[in-house]
Amino acid sequence: MPFQQGSARTRQRTVLLVGMVVLLAALVLAVVLASILTPRKQEAGSKMLKWKDRGTTKNLQEVILGRCYSYVMARYPELGDKDCLKIWESLKHAFIYKNPCNITSEDYQPLMELASHPIPCNQSLFWSKTNDLVHRYTKSNQNFLTLEDTLLGYMADRVSWCGDPSAPGINYESCPKRSECESNPSSVFWKMASKMFAEAACGVVQVMLNGSVEAGAFRNSSIFGSIEIFNLNPDKVSAVHIWLMHDINGPQSESCSGHSIKRLKSILEERNFKITCEDNYRPVQLLQCVHNPDHTDCRLCTTTT
Repeated sequence: MPFQQGSARTRQRTVLLVGMVVLLAALVLAVVLASILTPRKQEAGSKMLKWKDRGTTKNLQEVILGRCYSYVMARYPELGDKDCLKIWESLKHAFIYKNPCNITSEDYQPLMELASHPIPCNQSLFWSKTNDLVHRYTKSNQNFLTLEDTLLGYMADRVSWCGDPSAPGINYESCPKRSECESNPSSVFWKMASKMFAEAACGVVQVMLNGSVEAGAFRNSSIFGSIEIFNLNPDKVSAVHIWLMHDINGPQSESCSGHSIKRLKSILEERNFKITCEDNYRPVQLLQCVHNPDHTDCRLCTTTT
């Protein structure tokens, strides 16, 4: 009997030992497989994130820093106390290693505070569908500033950026368009910057619209129509002057008495703004005439018989 009991105990110990060895081997195998497969899954996931817009601008850090230093040192030396390195770091932290469809206004708040500066009264110029013309005008007449002429807008104009949860944290291949997801880095940035630009406006403000657009010069869905117009402060802004420009040789789809301009005037009147509207504001039209000097609209004077 003692021999049989000892034999049974030996068998139990052997079975237990074998079970522990098998379990340990299984655990080791699981760890090895996980280490091999996980990077492949991450890599596959990263490759699947192909967006429709262009990717992050190459050498983004150098571009942002260069523009920042140029703005605060050469163009507006009175802003020389701005810390361009901190501004770049706050922009980077707003999107790096983040899902490019999950950006919030809180992500950009530190950047907005670091880069904001006062806008002189009577100099704010808003625009919609007149990008090239309005900026040719502000280059020739520095008494007016668009959003792109502020530090924030100057740094970000025509620049693209977005993050990626996996290394290196920045997507240089593609970024999402607004149609793919609204909370993308570009859309959130420009909405916040536009809101801040409108809030800073004071005195008389101008808005340059395109009267050659078939769908109408004023669109409720535009940045001006959906954000800027509603963040103008009636206690600070005394009047809104609308400059309705038509393309030289282009269609004249709408005048100051047009349907979309009437809609814009109604919104402004409800907010107690004084409004004027002028078709083809002459100082701006003369800029258009640089490329079309022989057009009838570009004659400095006309003779009658």
